[in-house]
Amino acid sequence: MDYFNYHRRPTIDVHVGNITMGGNHPVVVQTMTNTNTLDTEGSVAQCERIIAVGADLIRLTTQGVREANNLREIHQQLRDKGYTTPLSADIHFNPRAAHVAATIAEKVRINPGNFVDGQKSFAGVEYTDEEYAQELEKNRSKVVPFLQVCRENGTAVRIGVNHGSLSDRIMTRYGDTPEGMVESCMEYLRIAMDEGFTDIVISMKASNTLLMTKAVRLLVDTMDKEDIHFPLHLGVTEAGDGEDGRMKSAVGIGALLSDGLGDTVRVSLSEDPEAEVPVARKIVDYVAKRKDHAPIDAALHSGWSPFSTDKRETKAVRNIGGDFVPVVISDRSAITDMAINPHFIPDFIYVGNNVPDNFPKGMKSIVDAANWEDKIDNFPMFTAKNISEINDCNAEVKFLQLSYPQLTPDVLNVLKNSEKVVVILTTEHVNGVGEQRAFFHKLLNEDCKVPVILQRVYSEDAAEDIQVKGGVDFGTVLLDGFGNGIMISNSGNIDIAELDSYAFGILQAARVRTSKTEFISCPSCGRTLFDLRTTVAVIKKHFSHLKHLKIGVMGCIVNGPGEMADADYGYVGAEHGKISLYKKKELVEKNIPQEEAVEHLIQLIKDHGDWVEPE
Repeated sequence: MDYFNYHRRPTIDVHVGNITMGGNHPVVVQTMTNTNTLDTEGSVAQCERIIAVGADLIRLTTQGVREANNLREIHQQLRDKGYTTPLSADIHFNPRAAHVAATIAEKVRINPGNFVDGQKSFAGVEYTDEEYAQELEKNRSKVVPFLQVCRENGTAVRIGVNHGSLSDRIMTRYGDTPEGMVESCMEYLRIAMDEGFTDIVISMKASNTLLMTKAVRLLVDTMDKEDIHFPLHLGVTEAGDGEDGRMKSAVGIGALLSDGLGDTVRVSLSEDPEAEVPVARKIVDYVAKRKDHAPIDAALHSGWSPFSTDKRETKAVRNIGGDFVPVVISDRSAITDMAINPHFIPDFIYVGNNVPDNFPKGMKSIVDAANWEDKIDNFPMFTAKNISEINDCNAEVKFLQLSYPQLTPDVLNVLKNSEKVVVILTTEHVNGVGEQRAFFHKLLNEDCKVPVILQRVYSEDAAEDIQVKGGVDFGTVLLDGFGNGIMISNSGNIDIAELDSYAFGILQAARVRTSKTEFISCPSCGRTLFDLRTTVAVIKKHFSHLKHLKIGVMGCIVNGPGEMADADYGYVGAEHGKISLYKKKELVEKNIPQEEAVEHLIQLIKDHGDWVEPE
């Protein structure tokens, strides 16, 4: 895999109805309905809306045989209306439903965590080697007949591993780790390979972007060693809604697309599925612009691992680098607006040559070298574009703007031997991610520990566009373990305080700095037991001030309890009108009337000492 130069990963072709997935074909964008699959009219109408916004594939939940059978009616009505978009059936817990769905849908998704093993209990039962082998044979006895039905009907299969629904058996051997996710997948792949069944697409999903990207990379490495080359489906589960859901999806999906991985994607938002498709398309199209770019000549550092969660070691300059969290620099060099969002206060404000009269009292500021004068209290730091400028004065911090082509031996020598220098890493390359990666590997190869701020320059007027592009560009490099801060520069018409909030959001999506409550909410589907969008809004209203917490909002039990492992508290649909509350994996209260659930959750958080009163 080339981490500097963009190339799609080669795969075998997998046919799904009238589309083909694989490395030689365009990335397929898909979504999932949130209607009841027994509601033929509602499901068909939503499929039509999804097709109208450009989806290539539509997935519908099929909880049981009744839903699987009704998929035939939905499928037929869409075909009668002239639609050819393939349908995929989503299966959990029910091999019988999978057999029926495989005779109707062009693709069936099964979850190795519950296709045979059933609902996880978190019991922590230990398996002997003999018992473990027996469980594997039980898997085979269920999976092989299913694959035979798929072969007979020309149906493709997605083996969809979710971090939140690994089986108890996998959990006892591997825990909820990337290694456990990979083994859960490989067990099923090996059965399929033994049977000569290759119409397979694979997904490895989690709400944690760092874990998700490492798991997919590890899976690809494992498959390559076994000479297996199936297409990949990418997605961040429970990404949430609004700007957070978009940035989190862009970070996780964009990082893997940047590696050349991924043949079909789904953005999972707690919104109508029609809203997911344009976001997914933007992520895919933005990364695809790198195709056939000018080559980047760089050497991978031998000590860096794409599977590791380690961060690059740096020295500390003031509060940048070392053990400090990544900082946010707000670029206000082209504007006079000095308004600050009190919830997202940047660590530094860069004013360039534009020294304002209304500069916020107490803010740490950066000016261009030409405007710096010794002992100016408000402007103790500056940014320079060449070495001579940083040698000419004694500023508290000297920010040196550099790009990878400028990293000469002389510059490296200065960076190694200067105590007060921080790099602002710029790029104008069409594959800016690859070029910035190259810069960091050069520093690693030269044992240079200078702190580095990532900068990207945009000209966007639409908030969603910068959320997507910023998530892809910054998130990919941050997930590699690189970057001591970010600086978003934008010449378009987006409010600067909003831009600052996006910077903090990207850092949080990449799991490197927490600045607000993280809501892990599912995208809703036919299994959802309450109005998800309304419920998420209510939960956010009551809990957004708890910036130290992660709160999960799950529509049903399929992934809910499992994803609670990555949340501090969970609000999960138990049955219609009833909610269950979790503290991490532990079920604390069951079947609470929904109208009482928020108050119960507040009390639960208070009981564990995690509640603070809103200001």
